[in-house]
Formats: sequence, C-alpha cells, structure tokens
Amino acid sequence: MASITDVNLKVLVMDTDYYALHAINGFLAWDRRTRVTNLSETVRQMWAYIEHTPLAEHPDVVLLEADHIGGPGELRRVISDLHRTVEDVRVICLAQFADPALVEAAAEAGAAGFLLKQEVRLQIAWAIVYALKRDFVVTAGVARVCQHLANRRVLHADTLPEMRKFPELTDRIRQAIKLCVVEGMPAHLAADEMGISLHTIRGYIKEGYRILEAYDETEYPVDMTPQERAFMRFTAFEEDRGGRPFFASSS
Repeated sequence: MASITDVNLKVLVMDTDYYALHAINGFLAWDRRTRVTNLSETVRQMWAYIEHTPLAEHPDVVLLEADHIGGPGELRRVISDLHRTVEDVRVICLAQFADPALVEAAAEAGAAGFLLKQEVRLQIAWAIVYALKRDFVVTAGVARVCQHLANRRVLHADTLPEMRKFPELTDRIRQAIKLCVVEGMPAHLAADEMGISLHTIRGYIKEGYRILEAYDETEYPVDMTPQERAFMRFTAFEEDRGGRPFFASSS
C-alpha cells in the first residue's frame, strides 16, 4: 500500500500573476507531499531567495511561469541557471498557452515538464509527484499543439492522466465537495449557495467522503483530517495504466 509520507518536497513558485501565485500556493498547501518555501512574483525575487537561503532549504521543485519570462531564449537560460545553482532541482514550467517554441526551449534546457494552468488546476501537487519518475511531462493541450516538434523529449513526453472519476458521485454531492472541501466554504454558506438545508449538505459531504474513500487504498498519516484526505482523493489522477504509483519516492 502506498503512503504519501514517502514524498516530502520543498517547492518554490515563481509567477507574475499574483492571483495564480496564491491559488497554486493554496492547492499545494492541501497536500503534505509538497511544502511551499517561497512565492516569487519575479525572476529577480526568485534568485534573491535562492542566493540567501541555506543549501539544505533549497527547493526540490521550482514551478516556473513560462509565459512572461522573456521568450524561449530567456526561459532556456533561467532553467539552465537553476540546474547549475540548485542541486537536483526539478523545474516544471506553467503557462496559459502552449507555445511550441517555449515548450521546446524548456525541454532542451532540461525542465521536467510543461503544463497548462487551466488543465492542471487543482491537481498541481499530483502533477509534481507524477513528474518525479518521468523524463518530461505535459498536459493534453501541450501534447496536441507540440506533436509536430522533432525534439526527442517532447515527442516521448508523458501526458498527465485525467482526473480520477467517481461514478457514484452525483452532481449535487460533487458540488458540495467542491464548495466545502476544495473551496473551504463553511457548510452553512455552502448550503445557502446550493439552496438546501444544513442537514442536507452535511449528508452530501458524509456520503461524498464515503464514496471517495471507497476508491482509494492510500495510507494517510493518522493526524490528517477527513477534509485533507477528501481533497487528495477528489483531485487524484486515474490509475496509471503502466502500474507505476503516482506517489512513489524520487529516490
């Protein structure tokens, strides 16, 4: 049985979009496999943090916004500099659009992946862990746009799996889970939003937890709250057809 305690990653996030930066931070905070150690709005801030941080606290993963970094050449340079400066760092690029030139630059510089924000969404922590054992990871939109590229790493990239399906979750139970678990809305406010009673939404959440647990054999820490477990289960990927665990250690 897999355990999420097998993975413990320090993550630095660099994104010029304030709201995206804090949304990513919020999603990663739900997952104990990832610990955000710095949020940078510019490359300059990122380097200032790295230069003044002890080696033991250097990030294991850098999530690097690719769209506004200055083009393919600058993206290639920043990724290469990160690899020279931070030992064994995994750089994963995030973008709004799948620009083939940026994707190719990221692959050539040794990035671990190129993901579209609107496709990875809540699953950013799962995507990071998925990338640990793979050469180059992309989202489906990147794979479609870049299928003509001759770059070996892009051609043979692993596409992120789809979000795990829970056939038993009705639309109303799914909505209750999204409001109360994903968005952290108090039950009474979520009940008002859905136009139902507090008793009903509590019933939805209880049933949702039961359904999510039925599809999961992961070993969780005993002190993890039901809400934390529900978030991880709700955002998990479909089972890997190759039989590789998504939460395997990077060692």
